[in-house]
Amino acid sequence: MLAAQNITIRYGERKAVADISLQPVAGEIIAIIGPNGAGKSTLLRALNGSIAPDQGEITLDHQPISNYARRAVARRIAVVAQEADLRFPVTVMEFVLSGRYALSGAWGWESEHDVAVARGVLRETELEGFEARLMNELSGGERQRAVLARALATEAKIFLLDEPTANLDLAHQATMLRLVRARCSEAQCAAVVVTHDVNLAAEFADRVMLLKEGRIIASGPPRDVLTPELLKTVFDLEVLVDAHPLSGAPRITPVYVSPS
Repeated sequence: MLAAQNITIRYGERKAVADISLQPVAGEIIAIIGPNGAGKSTLLRALNGSIAPDQGEITLDHQPISNYARRAVARRIAVVAQEADLRFPVTVMEFVLSGRYALSGAWGWESEHDVAVARGVLRETELEGFEARLMNELSGGERQRAVLARALATEAKIFLLDEPTANLDLAHQATMLRLVRARCSEAQCAAVVVTHDVNLAAEFADRVMLLKEGRIIASGPPRDVLTPELLKTVFDLEVLVDAHPLSGAPRITPVYVSPS
């Protein structure tokens, strides 16, 4: 699996990530939460091998991730970025099938199995009937669902998701995270999810990591980490934390005090 050991990443004199260790476990969802500039997306790019740490080491299957070709990394790690990189017009089906490229043979042509997998994940992400639509014609929410479909089509064992529910309505937010939860539980995958939505993290994550200024403030089960004191430290905001009446997960409500 994937492991980061005491990694530090600098941008000039600033430490964007400072001495962070992280090791996702099969079947587990880890949520990374923190304010803007906390280093969340930088950490995710480092876990994918896109950024080399200045200190520490990231390993994949017990080997330095830098030893792997990008195609080999793509077979093991699927990424859902905040924005899809669309340099050329492609249909939704072509885009989702591109997630199968790392698994294709020497000629790079998709097989019947590849097409079947693509159709399956389009159905799961409620994009049936969108196969011939161009990606740049989709709404923000539809595009985000297509990006997740492409990641699911890779059949990778590790998912790195940067704001996967951005631009989605409440119903599709729940659908997307249920899909990730099911993939982790049924296929023994692991997911690291960057999100600003603490309540979604409380419901779906097994472990929550709170970041501030590139450092880990706390890490552990949602009930241990999503406390008023720790959230005040990270966000400088008073919150009320109670139990969700149905799931029992922590439920976070900001407390706004009007000036007298």
